[in-house]
Amino acid sequence: MKIKKAPIQPRGRFGKYGGQYVPETLMKPLQDLEEAYDEYSRDPSFKKELRNLLESYAGRPTPLYLARNLTRNLGGAKIYLKREDLLHGGAHKINNTLGQVLLARRMGKKRIIAETGAGQHGVATAMACAALGLQSEIYMGREDMERQKLNVYRMKMLGAEVHPVDSGSRTLKDAINESLRDWVTNVENTYYLLGSAVGPHPYPTMVRDFQSIIGREARQQILAREDKLPSAIIACVGGGSNSIGIFHHFLHDLEVELYGVEAGGQDIRPGQHAAALVAGSEGVLHGMLTYLLQDTNGQVQNTRSISAGLDYPAVGPEHAYLKNTGRVKYSAVSDDDALDAFKRLSNQEGIMPALEPAHALSYAFRLAKKYPTKDSILVNLSGRGDKDVEIAARHFIQ
Repeated sequence: MKIKKAPIQPRGRFGKYGGQYVPETLMKPLQDLEEAYDEYSRDPSFKKELRNLLESYAGRPTPLYLARNLTRNLGGAKIYLKREDLLHGGAHKINNTLGQVLLARRMGKKRIIAETGAGQHGVATAMACAALGLQSEIYMGREDMERQKLNVYRMKMLGAEVHPVDSGSRTLKDAINESLRDWVTNVENTYYLLGSAVGPHPYPTMVRDFQSIIGREARQQILAREDKLPSAIIACVGGGSNSIGIFHHFLHDLEVELYGVEAGGQDIRPGQHAAALVAGSEGVLHGMLTYLLQDTNGQVQNTRSISAGLDYPAVGPEHAYLKNTGRVKYSAVSDDDALDAFKRLSNQEGIMPALEPAHALSYAFRLAKKYPTKDSILVNLSGRGDKDVEIAARHFIQ
């Protein structure tokens, strides 16, 4: 059966998922944003300026790296890494922030607000705003600020104002809540720069489009190296921007298996993980219909992950659609397994991954053995591990 890409229907539906479940006060700003994105995303001057920034500022294209030591030690398919960790700022987030800050400037907005979990989106927002001359303010949960202190320092040094969030679980979910409250209050002069493929339309589509450069490059690179497509592509899923970014240009290639890996935390009990697609149910959160972790009364459950960037109780609506169609298979990897993958890649390849893509690496290590040596699999290494050294050190260095 041929599975098509999700059609973009009125109000940004992916099948039945997505939409705009927001207060009336945000409907006009969302409409303005949709119209501006539709106009400027087709504008040759906008596309040229973004392309130049991605190349000269962010450092694109990123290389495709054959992990020879891992491949030899594991057996099975060749393991390739898409090196988004080599981008300016250390993660894929800069692809999206440069695009959205350029859009905000074209719309005449002077103040940019953003949420962040692991801090990588906050850092990338601060960088893009500094480069393009705009003010940035970042909302970050107090819990995440404690475990990602390095990125808090980086944001402040880049000129951003960081607002601690003490409500709820004091993590990414609550940072998004505070960002939306700010935007409702200050819509005239403020642009909300959402960091993942979540939220009300047009954000999931817009973020997907800005991140799809990952898959576009990877497709060209793997064909140049192997003269055929990979057998599988694996990426971690929190909100889902890096994964939808690499999956997008392979969705029609049904011979390529696609795997999204969520945060399994301690175990799959309520409150002990962040695997919305594996263990969640349909509901509405942050302006979208999607899969989320909720109790029988529809109350959002707390999440837990060693990785702040995956510590989110829902997932982007396009991922919900891809789960239901079966085009992408979703699994969960535990904290311990992610840490083991962090250590293995560091020791065997001299590459220290962020804990977010370490979840995808762990799954890829198991998967590689299922394919013959002539095949290849591709892992999106969406960020580097500098920010997670202190966390990993508590587990590995006595």
